[in-house]
Amino acid sequence: MSSKYTSTSERWCVIGAGTSGLAVVKNFAERGIAVDCYERADNLGGNWNFGKPGSSVCRSTHLISSKALTAYVDFPMPKEYPEYPSHELVLRYLESYADRFDLRRHIQFSTAAKRIERAASGWLVTLTDGRELAYRGIVIANGHNWDPRWPDFAGTFKGVVLHSSEYKTPDVLDGKRVLVVGAGNSGCDIAVESAQHASQTFLSMRRGYHYLPKFFHGTPIDVVGERLLWCRFPLWLRRLLAGGMGWLVMGSPHAVGLPRPDHRLFETHPIINSQLIYHAAHGDVAAKPNVARLDGDGVVFTDGSREVVDVIVYATGFKITIPFVDPGELNCRDGRPDLYLNMMHPQHDDLFVAGLIQPDSGQWGLVDRQARLMAAYITGLDKGNRRARLLQAQKREARIDLARGIKYVNSPRHLLEVEHFSYARLLDREYRRLTKE
Repeated sequence: MSSKYTSTSERWCVIGAGTSGLAVVKNFAERGIAVDCYERADNLGGNWNFGKPGSSVCRSTHLISSKALTAYVDFPMPKEYPEYPSHELVLRYLESYADRFDLRRHIQFSTAAKRIERAASGWLVTLTDGRELAYRGIVIANGHNWDPRWPDFAGTFKGVVLHSSEYKTPDVLDGKRVLVVGAGNSGCDIAVESAQHASQTFLSMRRGYHYLPKFFHGTPIDVVGERLLWCRFPLWLRRLLAGGMGWLVMGSPHAVGLPRPDHRLFETHPIINSQLIYHAAHGDVAAKPNVARLDGDGVVFTDGSREVVDVIVYATGFKITIPFVDPGELNCRDGRPDLYLNMMHPQHDDLFVAGLIQPDSGQWGLVDRQARLMAAYITGLDKGNRRARLLQAQKREARIDLARGIKYVNSPRHLLEVEHFSYARLLDREYRRLTKE
C-alpha cells in the first residue's frame, strides 16, 4: 500500500448518501461495522434532493409506488403522508430517517469519490477534496438514474431539447408544441403535465404498453397487487385481474389512439398513470411512433408523418455509470455489473453495490434488505460463521433468476429489473440463514 494513503483499514467506505447509501450506513452501524460515507451534495437525499446537481426529479414529482411499499423496512412513512408523497415529503422522510438512526455523523457532505482502486489488501480511495484513504471495503451507492441516455437520431433540430432529468418546471412548455420521446413512467408523467400547459403534446412510443391506475377503489394499485402476491395468485391470473382493473378504471388505451402492446403485462415495467388516457381522450396528448429523423423545426416519424414542434423532451432513461472505478472491478457483462443478487461481487468479499435494481414496486425496502444482508454477511465472515462461508461459496457459483419466470422485453430499461416480491423474500431468507442462532 502506498504510504501516501491514510490508513482506515478496519473501516468501510460507502459512496453516496441517497436512499441506498443511507440504508447501508444505518445497517452497518447497527452491526458495529465502522463506516464512512461520502456524498457529493451538501445534504443527503440524492435524487430526492430537488434542485441539487445530482437530482433528476422535477417540481411536480411524486412517488410512483405507494408509501407503504416504498418505505424502509423498520421506518414506515408517517400516517399523515398521502399515499404518493411529493419529493418535498420524501426528502423530509429521509432526513427523519437519518436523524432517527443518527446517520449524519457517518457522512461527509460536499465530498465525492474521485477514484477507487484495489490494493493488495482493501481499497484505495481518492476524494475530490484531495485526501487519499485506504479502506477495508467499498459499498457503491451512487445511484443509476443520473447519467442521461440520449438517442442518436439522424438530422438536426433547431428548437429546445431537454432530457427528462433536466426538466424541472412546466414554464418551458407553456403554449408550445411539445414532443416527449419515451413512454416509460417519467415520459408519461411529463406528457400529462405538458398536456396542461402546452398547445399540443405528442408522445413518441417505440411500442405500446400496459397501463395501470394509481388507485383501485381508493387503494394504491401496488398494494392491491401485493395482496394478490401474498395470496399466491399465479402470474396468469394476476395479469388477468390487473388488466381488468385498468380497463374498469380507465377504459381502453387503444380506443384513444395509444398503440397496443407487443408483450404481456409485467414483461415491461408497468406504466402507473391514471391521467394519460384521460388527456389522450381529450386530444391533448397524441401518440406517435418512433422518431425517424429530426427535421429542422419538426420531427419525422417512422410512419412518414411529420409534426412541427418547439420543444423535445427525451425521457429515454439513464446509462448505468459508475465513473470512479474500473468496470473490470465490477464484473461487468452485457452492459451492467454481473453481481450475485445484483449486489455482491461473486469473487470478492470487499465490494458491494447497493440499489442497483429496477423493481416493479418500491425500492427502498428492498435496498434496506440488501444492506441488512451485506452487514450480516460481513460480520458473519469476521466471526467464521459457517453459514456465511456457505453464502460465500454460493455467490461464486450460483445464478438466480430474479425475474421469477417473467420474460422481460429486451431493452436497456430492463437490465436491472427484478420481480420485487420474490426478490424481497430471497433477501429475507438469506438474512435469516446468516443470523439463525
